[in-house]
Amino acid sequence: MPDLSCTYLGLKVKNPLIIGSSGLTSSLENLKTAASLGAGAVILKSVFEEQIKFETDRLIDSDNTEIKSWKETFESIVNDKEFYYDEAYNYLTSYAREHTLKQYLEFISEAKKNIDIPVIASINCTSQHDWQYFAKRIQAAGADALELNIYLLPSDIEKNGIENEQVYFDVIQEVKKYVTIPVAIKTGYYFSSLAQTLIKLSETGIAGLTLFNRPYNPDIDIEHLKVNSSNMFSSESEYTNTLRWVAILSGRVKCDIAATTGIHNHQTVIKQLLAGADTVQMASVFYKHHFDILPTIISGLETWMTRHNFSKISDFRGLLAQKNIRNPASYERVQFLRLFSSIE
Repeated sequence: MPDLSCTYLGLKVKNPLIIGSSGLTSSLENLKTAASLGAGAVILKSVFEEQIKFETDRLIDSDNTEIKSWKETFESIVNDKEFYYDEAYNYLTSYAREHTLKQYLEFISEAKKNIDIPVIASINCTSQHDWQYFAKRIQAAGADALELNIYLLPSDIEKNGIENEQVYFDVIQEVKKYVTIPVAIKTGYYFSSLAQTLIKLSETGIAGLTLFNRPYNPDIDIEHLKVNSSNMFSSESEYTNTLRWVAILSGRVKCDIAATTGIHNHQTVIKQLLAGADTVQMASVFYKHHFDILPTIISGLETWMTRHNFSKISDFRGLLAQKNIRNPASYERVQFLRLFSSIE
């Protein structure tokens, strides 16, 4: 049988199929099932910056006995010596943050004890808000790697492209000061110069880029005249945008590439690998078929490799990346010239 093993973020994985961060990866039973059915690695459901901020504030304002005791102590200190207020308040918020993160950290530890494939933690962040602290705690809990999910919609008309993009570099810089585990960045495609920015991000010392985060998009209900959510899950046709950029960036970035969005079958897995992806991340397909479809996808990949006489993934990875094909412009064409000429 072909050898499907490969390396991602410096981690040995038995195949390039990674379970992407989602609600499905928030359950230990689901992680055990995915591992038993052949997943190469799992990315835990993201812990959200906004969630931690909210929970921390709520805990500080709650009736928690221990918190109330500390608050009363700190208030008395403040009344006596204002000099100590900042130190006291920082201690209180640190306690609240630790309390808020406790469940996530315990989940990482339990996952590491129960499955034998890499466990990658995920943080969904929009700023530098103490991520060095959270990242340190996640590393200490035993995560094999950390994926930073940074997706900023450039909707603030007061900010220019450089200011928006700087957030990514600032977050990476802060986190990498405090962790030694591999760090990957999951990003969207809202950049004024996408290729250049992603290449620069890859030069910051990160171990991987995940292309791309599928954004939440709003929709409008024309009967009830309200804004609601659009389709939450990807469709099989959505892989092509990622495919283009994986192919363009393959061999040009200084880190691994994981392809995601619209990957629902072994054919698309193969396409992304041919374009140059090191691994693929899948989530939406498992909401439809759960993890039972994993063996079918793995078998399809093996059968295809055997038919084309490829004994290992590296034999064909990047074979059709932009830098390796005779007509590299085919990945940059954005007009349907051939189609239009054929129907005139």
